[in-house]
Parts: sequence; C-alpha cells; structure tokens
Amino acid sequence: MRFLPTLIISLVLALPHARAEEVKVLVQSSPLAGSQYYALSSVWGEIRTGDKLLLKREPENRHDANAIRVEWNGHQLGFVPRAENRALAAAMDRGEKVEARVARLKRHRNPWQRVEFEVYLVL
Repeated sequence: MRFLPTLIISLVLALPHARAEEVKVLVQSSPLAGSQYYALSSVWGEIRTGDKLLLKREPENRHDANAIRVEWNGHQLGFVPRAENRALAAAMDRGEKVEARVARLKRHRNPWQRVEFEVYLVL
C-alpha cells in the first residue's frame, strides 16, 4: 500500500467531525520481515492480534538506511520489509507520529506469513 501522508491529512482534515488527536489512518499493511532471526519464536505464545508494536528507525543500519525495527514489549521481532519501508522511514524522519499493531498471526513454515502488521498515521 502506498503511503500518501499529505493526501491523507488533507482528506481527514476536510471531515467536519474529525478531531486531529483522535484520527488514525491505516497507511500500510505488511508482513514481518526477518522474524526467524529474532524473538518471535520465544514470544509466540504471548503475542496477540491487536497488540501494539513499536517501530524504531535504524538510519545507521549497514544493510538498509531506511530500516525500521519492529518490537513487541521490548523484544525485537524483525523489520518492516525493505520493499515497503522507504515512505514510512521518510515520514518517521519528518517526525510524523505512527503506530503499529499486530493484524494477523498464523503458524506457518514460511516466516513471511507468520505475522502481518498494520501501520497507522496518527493525526
């Protein structure tokens, strides 16, 4: 899903009943990348759909300057996929407030299909 913060903000602010501090707009839905290398297997029994995730920028990451680490309760679970992180990284670097939540959990051999998460722009 393409991240269009300016368009989204304009549309939301045009709503007569919307108050900026209450509005969250879904801007991205992604699989969790790299979960097989991090803590997902050790917290699998505890994590739930709807749980809040923390997104942390890693601009000094040697593999990807747009890297965004995904954490749950202090445990690194993986990353926002490289193919989907550029616009989100730019928004975070501009100081835009974003939130992430676990959207789906699925026991699967393919680690890319185990966790799907959603990212919201908070206005």
